Amino acid sequence: MEEMLPGLRKYPHIFSPIMIGKLKVKNRVKYASTETNFNYRDGYVSDKEVGYMEAQARGGAGIVTTQGAYTDPRGEGRGYVGMMAIWDDKFIPGLKRLADVIHKHGSASCLQLMHCGRVGAIELSYSVGPSAVPQKLPLFRPPIEMSKDQIKDCIQEHIDGARRAVEAGYMMIEISGIVGYLLSNYVSSYTNKRTDEYGGDIRGRMKFVMDIIKGCKEVCGDVPVGIRLCGEELLDDRGGNTIEESLQSCILAEEAGIDYLSVTAGWQECAVPVITRDVPMGGWLYIAERMKKNLKVPVSMAYRLFVPELPEKAMSEGKLDIWEMCRPMIADPLLPIKIMEDRQQDIIPCIACNVCLARLFRDTELCCTVNPALGHENEVDWGQYGWKKDPVSKKVAIVGAGIAGLQAGAIIAAKGHDVTIYEKRDVVGGQFEIASNGPWGDEELMRMVRYLKAQCDRYGAKVVMNKTVTADDLKSADVDAVIIATGAVPDVEAYAGSDKKNVCTCFDILQGKVKPGKNTVLLGGKAVSIATALYIINKYKDVNVSIVGPQKKFGPDVNISYVWRYMLKLKQGKVNQMNRTTAKEIVDDGVIILDAEKKEVKVPADLVVIADLRSNTELKYGKYGKAEVFMIGDAIQVRRGYAAIHDGYRMGMKFSHKWYQLMHRTTKHD
Repeated sequence: MEEMLPGLRKYPHIFSPIMIGKLKVKNRVKYASTETNFNYRDGYVSDKEVGYMEAQARGGAGIVTTQGAYTDPRGEGRGYVGMMAIWDDKFIPGLKRLADVIHKHGSASCLQLMHCGRVGAIELSYSVGPSAVPQKLPLFRPPIEMSKDQIKDCIQEHIDGARRAVEAGYMMIEISGIVGYLLSNYVSSYTNKRTDEYGGDIRGRMKFVMDIIKGCKEVCGDVPVGIRLCGEELLDDRGGNTIEESLQSCILAEEAGIDYLSVTAGWQECAVPVITRDVPMGGWLYIAERMKKNLKVPVSMAYRLFVPELPEKAMSEGKLDIWEMCRPMIADPLLPIKIMEDRQQDIIPCIACNVCLARLFRDTELCCTVNPALGHENEVDWGQYGWKKDPVSKKVAIVGAGIAGLQAGAIIAAKGHDVTIYEKRDVVGGQFEIASNGPWGDEELMRMVRYLKAQCDRYGAKVVMNKTVTADDLKSADVDAVIIATGAVPDVEAYAGSDKKNVCTCFDILQGKVKPGKNTVLLGGKAVSIATALYIINKYKDVNVSIVGPQKKFGPDVNISYVWRYMLKLKQGKVNQMNRTTAKEIVDDGVIILDAEKKEVKVPADLVVIADLRSNTELKYGKYGKAEVFMIGDAIQVRRGYAAIHDGYRMGMKFSHKWYQLMHRTTKHD
């Protein structure tokens, strides 16, 4: 029985019921609204979206919130190409499908109404807002000021959307007013310069929001209505709201009749990090605490609350009522039930890489580094709910215990095969382990490493440490298949003079084997160069760091959510970024480079660090006894962690005795 599950005793506050208005919810876990871009371009709900939302409910959350639905027929509120719509009754049947699959698993269904405001209107030449304040981010449309008639129409469109949501069977309604979407545009002094009743002081700027809340409450009856509002805008540099004004906006929302508050921090346009790894977990809980002290309605919060200990403690101390999650449940929709069962080692951990967020700026479907099965919830072959054992067991050798090798090994072992993973180092994790030595939250990468190792242990995949595997070893091995997952190594051979005494690799630095010199030059310009530079300036003082690379802009392979942060930190650390340059030769006391004008320049250096990577080619495709040979991860091509994990996952997914036999019959070795 559920009450006997160990996690319920361990986290009694998280898994206790809560009243939201007149609605009793089974626990205090809330899946937060997340745009997926899974839906059809015309706003209708897709089968893929239904499958995704059912997965979120299957995981045991008390509340499951849909993505934001845009409310206007003009498309001014539409911010994403696959965003679902609610501006006409014709959308009700599709919206009801989502509500039904949520109810099927005992969760309370919540539909979010969202108008994207100055970051919306993706297929129009303009966006709308309270005032025509220029965009900071050039990818968004220039805003025009809404007339009073447009304001009244927009309010009514939200109310009509709430009515349709109730007709579709939703148990809760949520209004989005965060991160730079329309309602937050009205609330903020940064974007609202109006002098009529919809502008002025915080009460005037909240009138638009309050009118929407009151109207929704009228049509929703006993169905609770909540709102997401910003507890701190973090827009001081742009004339945004004070902390007191943000608090007052939430108090006024309660005055208007909300049944709960989901509080957030920051805007898409703020220059302060909000959800990146350099923000400590639990770092925003003080905002929730402030709201709890001033409001009577339940307070929910997401943002960097990845582990249950944090919300459990906050709830026990009266600082929070509801644990809200977006990214952690993108990574693992079954997170709540795994916590209930006290199986945290089996939770696929979000590593805050924000590839899911980066996809928003490219209008692609939701994706996840650590959850390759995302978007395939309706397809049993993707293993979302476990793997079917093969009737015939094969012997498999995997060379390399990085994230690709561990991921493949865990799945293949789960299918009943005899798996041995060989690792030449004394630790697992490959480049993730090395990168975890970096500053500002990079140790969170080890959460994924520990998860993958735990899955290998769970399913019986053996890991042999301190073993360098050679081609001769593989030729003599009695195995049916070999998977080469040897990853990448510093590209020492690419630089003339790399045998000098003043030369080391980025791995040497990040592993603490070599200390930087007074003048340290990094050769590269991609992500690993930046990571190494950040490591140096954070750990060592009085070190002059330069990065040499041919790129127009450094960090072309860095996630868009992070690159601006890293560039700022490099600037603050006074790192000399010598882009559009090429290292010609390393000499005893520096590096000879070709600058942007192809002129030779000597850059003095006590230490030169090779911070470029290439595929490890110690083992390649070829004939190794009777074994079928495969390659995954950076052993094929140097890419990001996303590719390594997905390669490993797909390798494990397709590996079966039938598939092996087919390949063995038809594949010819050189």
